[in-house]
Amino acid sequence: MKILLPFFILFSVVLFSRGASAQATQEKKITMRLDSARFNDFVKQVESQTGYYFYYDASKFDSLTLDLDVKDLAIRDVLDQVFKGSEFEYSIDAQKRIYITQGQRIITQLVPGLFEPDLAGDNGSIAYSGPENDAKEKLLSTAESKLHEIGIKKHRITAGNSTITGYVRNAVTGEPVIGAAVFITSPSIGVTTDALGLYALTIPRGKQIVRIKSTGMRETQRQVMLYSDGKLDIEMRESVIALKEVSVKAGMDKNVVGTQMGTVKLTIKNLKQVPTVFGETDLLRTVLTLPGIKSVGENSTGLNVRGGSTDQNLIQYNDAVIYNPSHLFGFFSAFNPDVLKDVELYKSTIPAKFGGRLASVLDISSRDGNKKKFVASGGIGLITGRLTLEGPLVKDKTSFLLGGRSTYSSWLIKTLDNENFNKSSASFYDVNLHISHEINEKNSLFLTGYISDDRFRLYGDTLYTYQNQLASLKWKHTFNNRLYSVFTAAHTKYQYAMGAAGLPLNSFDLKFDINQSNFKADLSYVLHPKHTLDFGLSTIYYKLHPGSFQPKGPESLIIPDELEPEQGTESAIYIEDKFEVNPRLSITAGLRYSYYQYLGPRSVNTYVPGLPIEYIYQNGVKEYGSGKKIKSYGGPEYRASIRYSVFDNLSLKVSYNTLRQYIHLLTNTMTVSPTDIWKLSDNYVKPQIGDQISVGLYRNFRGNKIEVSLEGYYKNIQNFLDYKGGDSLIMNHNIEAAVLNTKAKAYGIEFMIKKMTGKLNGWLGYTYARTLLRAIDRESPDAPNDGNFYPSNYDKPHDFTLISNYRFSHRLSFSFNFTYSTGRPYTPPIGKYMIDGAQRVYYADRNQFRIPDYYRTDVSLNIEGNHRIKKLAHSSWTLAVYNVLGRKNPTSVYFQTVGGKVNGYQLSIFGQPIPTITYNFRF
Repeated sequence: MKILLPFFILFSVVLFSRGASAQATQEKKITMRLDSARFNDFVKQVESQTGYYFYYDASKFDSLTLDLDVKDLAIRDVLDQVFKGSEFEYSIDAQKRIYITQGQRIITQLVPGLFEPDLAGDNGSIAYSGPENDAKEKLLSTAESKLHEIGIKKHRITAGNSTITGYVRNAVTGEPVIGAAVFITSPSIGVTTDALGLYALTIPRGKQIVRIKSTGMRETQRQVMLYSDGKLDIEMRESVIALKEVSVKAGMDKNVVGTQMGTVKLTIKNLKQVPTVFGETDLLRTVLTLPGIKSVGENSTGLNVRGGSTDQNLIQYNDAVIYNPSHLFGFFSAFNPDVLKDVELYKSTIPAKFGGRLASVLDISSRDGNKKKFVASGGIGLITGRLTLEGPLVKDKTSFLLGGRSTYSSWLIKTLDNENFNKSSASFYDVNLHISHEINEKNSLFLTGYISDDRFRLYGDTLYTYQNQLASLKWKHTFNNRLYSVFTAAHTKYQYAMGAAGLPLNSFDLKFDINQSNFKADLSYVLHPKHTLDFGLSTIYYKLHPGSFQPKGPESLIIPDELEPEQGTESAIYIEDKFEVNPRLSITAGLRYSYYQYLGPRSVNTYVPGLPIEYIYQNGVKEYGSGKKIKSYGGPEYRASIRYSVFDNLSLKVSYNTLRQYIHLLTNTMTVSPTDIWKLSDNYVKPQIGDQISVGLYRNFRGNKIEVSLEGYYKNIQNFLDYKGGDSLIMNHNIEAAVLNTKAKAYGIEFMIKKMTGKLNGWLGYTYARTLLRAIDRESPDAPNDGNFYPSNYDKPHDFTLISNYRFSHRLSFSFNFTYSTGRPYTPPIGKYMIDGAQRVYYADRNQFRIPDYYRTDVSLNIEGNHRIKKLAHSSWTLAVYNVLGRKNPTSVYFQTVGGKVNGYQLSIFGQPIPTITYNFRF
């Protein structure tokens, strides 16, 4: 036995490093049995049997005893068994010397290529350099090689598990890394970070190597000595990937191993790859390229998800609901792309914490802002401009993110040849503010504010305006290593107005607004690394002003009219259990119970019992006082999903959802309009209830580089709202008599193949889907199509989309987008007849005809600036052509009587190629 000498080690490593891989002698196997033996006795037996020699500090092993029983094992297997769960490391060099150290292992071979120059040209990768980056690299390198002691240090590590918690953050910006995989390989245990970058990893105590992977980030690891529960924060750097490389990203097998179905997560990088109509990165346009999601027209950003109407989508921005997610009647989305972090869409397995809508949840998250340094970014296009500022208020603790966007499109409208149109004007703006503050390691606060304003003046006469305003405050609190919580308070206001002043005698102002205040508490308890319990509660208060119609100016002869306000509350509690039974089988089961109350003050119309709800059958009004319960509804909402892995890369999933919706959008137009009416459930308008069952197959190829999915679904909806022909919805005091209660059924198959890595990437999606409606009262004279099923306005059976991107170099990339869909239904006049000397038009059955099929091709070219780290600004140019083939896709069909004849016309919004150019910058 010898005592380890530092200079002797260094000399030995350098002198014999080349011989490490040349050892060809056959190693002797070890057989021994020790009962409470001293470490020195173990060393002597190994040295006598094998010829290996130990170098260590004997004072550290005086009190160490061993129980060992091995037979015919190699030296490394024996040492692994001896030091498992301890803080000691061992290294073996080519001359059979065993070095035992505490906390950090000695490297017995020099790193290959240590004395060779670092040439990036071999694989095309880029090496960023600079004092700041070099310092960060050294810190990260130190963090990887250092042994992190976690918990209360003990002399002897006991068997069992402990939990490591912490945040994974971007080393440059300080923002959380969402969805990062944090895991160990032996045994195979792993978790992913949540929306705030938080993770909780429960693993066996002792020496472990924790690995961290995330899409677009450089893989890193931490060597830990786990004594008991403790905290470990981790920083990651963004990766720079060589053109010839195809990296396997963490979490890319989530579509196979997760229980979620019909869930899609998009990053801002995905959004920017899709060419759009005016060169502006558009969240909703990108979402529309996914299977199962449609819109009725080219100028509409209303989403129809798996047969659902546009009001059946819960769209929330940092946990605050947004009612109108578009600008300029659907030409732009309401979200500034520069402030977004990611978007998660749920259309099948909707988590139990979400409720209130039947079709989907679109959960949009903003970035937190750079906690390290001040940064500005923006872009200038032909008709829009945007600017974003971000930086630390308190370095590494508090950050802000401020983004603004506006349009200067009126100049484009004035170039139109039509004299009426060039008198029109259009404008919008939106402002985002987000502040994040880390109080301490267990508490964080997040404040979000958003406001948008749209104005459109038609013919210099009619002015349309609408605004979104929202605010949310989120408190993230960690109770302990197993229990986490997020408390959120939010308020949303949406309002629109329409005014006409061209003719003083008929000038008017029409106004509407909706206010929603909500509070929710979401908690998560980790029972086991593979068993988590989510639970919580929420409450919402609604107040609607359905309409105010007032004269504009003293000369107006308009009679004032105002509808009574509506108010109600919606509350819910939920619990959801996520359990991985074994590597092949995972189950998620949830239950949500919602309760809704329609409240006074309110004057409620009454009708003759036994007769249809029609204006002519109204027999009175019943008064309810302030806060008085007028009507209540409630019931359970079931959530369940099962995943069974047939093979490691192939899984079968089944899910079932029940959802209830208490607020409705009433419209008799094909596309979403700012003047559509929102209505709460009451005595006559019942809640919509949806049941959906889904089955899917998921398969990954080529090491998770290619994802393929096939999903089928069937959905049944009760109390689906349609409209009666000829009724007006604006300023209607008998609105319940203008709507039609129907039963809806929707079914379809969705196929998607996706490749998100490499020089060529993108996705291809195909959907076959039907949505059919039938009046509940099939005998009613208002029942369309004689009480039989008829297609909904957005029933478009076939839908195909191809999104592809090819990166020629680090500075040049090309994107191609192709979309095809079946034409939507419409109802044309097919004849005429006379009644009392007056001519009447006879219409076909509702939605029995279709406009021509739709297809469109878009291309874009993105040119990045150089990648030098030391320059004033990083910039890029985007050149795009929307509808490059110039196809005149019909948006709608309308009819006019000319010379006693009824003529049909097709309306196309974008009937020619639209080129755009955008300059983007960041400094």
